[in-house]
Formats: sequence, structure tokens, C-alpha cells
Amino acid sequence: MAVYTEVPYDELAAFLRAYDIGDVVSFKGIAEGVENSNYLLDATRGRFILTLYEKRVNRDDLPFFLGLLEHLSANGLTCPQPVAARDGLALRELCGRPAALVTFLEGVSVRRPTARHCAALGTALARLHEAGRGFPLKRPNALSVEGWRPMAEAARGRSQAVAPELDAAIAAELDFLEPAFAALDLPQGVIHADLFPNNVFFLGDELSGLIDFYFACDDAFAYDVAICLNAWCFEADQSFNVTKGQALLSAYHAARPFLPQEIAALPTLARGAAIRFLLTRLVDWLDTPPGALVKKLDPLEYLKKLRFHQSAADASAFGWRP
Repeated sequence: MAVYTEVPYDELAAFLRAYDIGDVVSFKGIAEGVENSNYLLDATRGRFILTLYEKRVNRDDLPFFLGLLEHLSANGLTCPQPVAARDGLALRELCGRPAALVTFLEGVSVRRPTARHCAALGTALARLHEAGRGFPLKRPNALSVEGWRPMAEAARGRSQAVAPELDAAIAAELDFLEPAFAALDLPQGVIHADLFPNNVFFLGDELSGLIDFYFACDDAFAYDVAICLNAWCFEADQSFNVTKGQALLSAYHAARPFLPQEIAALPTLARGAAIRFLLTRLVDWLDTPPGALVKKLDPLEYLKKLRFHQSAADASAFGWRP
């Protein structure tokens, strides 16, 4: 989450007149994240998140995102729900941006996940993949392998401001990943594609729900697992915690058993997930406008993770135990 667009109070008030949520009690921007402008809205009839869709979000994709939240909830997954206005529409416009209200989900994200948190995440991820079955809308993953080289080209020559070796490292990795991903044939369906710890809420030690589905798309289930291995199982010094990896993989497998080809593909998928976040962080680092209320994320964190994945001979490096 982030704030790129400031919302004047008079425009907010005009927007909210379409809803039956009562009067505004408080309204404040949320700085975490990098994609959309997000605000926490307290009203007399509840607490909500107001999102203005920016940057990489295509307006045509918004029915997919909002419909997916409704579908997942109907199939037993705890996630925010779009709030319809009195005219029945959940998607509107505010400050020249597409905008929507969603319900507020109780819980807090964990900054230092334990193996127990990783196990809960593995179970929830498998349930998400199962709950997404039957969703009628489709959305390709615009940030998968076909989108990586254009991002690399957009940053090429400027990445020296981050690290002198980045251009060469990225080019070499893409030369490996493009044919490797083309050769994969894995089970696919709806994935979250951005399930970092800040998008998973806990109440105590119990997982209470998943948020921020604005990268959700159709792609390989095991790629979603690889994203989570990157996001949840590295320590602050970028060393991989095998105990956390084993907890995540075992819990996922118990809820949705892996196929052998998914396990075999994990090192390649983990490299792909690392390059995806390296590139999007790099582009955001270089292009975030001055004054935006957003916490820029370090792309070099994912270069270090990529180096680990490049050394992985098989899925045992991530804690997989058949």
C-alpha cells in the first residue's frame, strides 16, 4: 500500500455520499507498499480501506480483482470484500482514478515470521488455490517471464545508481530463465502473486486472513509457492531458513499435494520469483515520484536471494522432504 494521490476532503465527502457507511470519523493514508494509493477510513458504520488504483493496475482488470474477492470469500477464504454503493456498483472514480471501498480485515502482519507462521501461510496458500477453482474470469500474469525483459530494458543504464553489476546480472539471468520457463508444464489457476508477510494477517498465532489481491492472476500454483519462499523464509542477513521453508512446503503439501514436476521446478521458479521482484523494485526505486508517501523497497535484497537460488540443486535446498 502507498499514497500517490492526495484526496481532498470535499472530494472524499462527495464520493462517500454514494455509500451507506455513515459519517467519516477519521481518514489517513497508508504508506506501506508501492502500487496503489490506500487510505484507512473509519466511519460511524464500520472501518474500510479506500483504494485509488494507480501505476501498473489496468482499469480493465478491476472487475477481475473485485470479483475474485467475492468468489474466494464465497468459497471459504477470509479476505476483504468490495463494498457496493447504493446503486450496486463497487467500482467508482475519485480524483480521476478508479476507486473502491473494501471491508477492513482484523489482524496484524508479522515482521519476523516464525516457522509456525510459515506453516499457517502454506496452508492458507493451498486453500486459496483450491478456493479459486471455478472463478470464471481470467487474467494473465503481466509480471511473469514475458514482462521481465521490458522492465530490464527500462532500467538498463540507470541501474548503476543502485549497483554497478546489476545490468549484467539481470541480462544473464534472463537468458537462463526465458527458455527454462518456456519448458515448464505445471498445474495452473488463480494465484495471489504478491503474498508477502504484510499481506497476511494474524490474530495471535492464528492466521486471520489475506489481503491485497491486486497482482492476482492465472499462473502456476508452484510459482506462487516460490514467491512465498522468497518472501517468508529468508532472514535479515538474506540467509535462507530451511526450517521455515520446510514448514511452508509441508503445510502446503498437506492441503494441496504437490505433483513431482512442481517440486522439480521449484529452483527455477524461485529464481523467476526473485528476478520479478528485483526488477519491479528496481523500476520503482528509479521511477517513484518525489514527495510520494511510499516506502521504497531495496532491489538488492532480491539479488542476494537470487544468488542463493542459483546455487540450489533441487528442492531440498528449500527444506523439501518427500
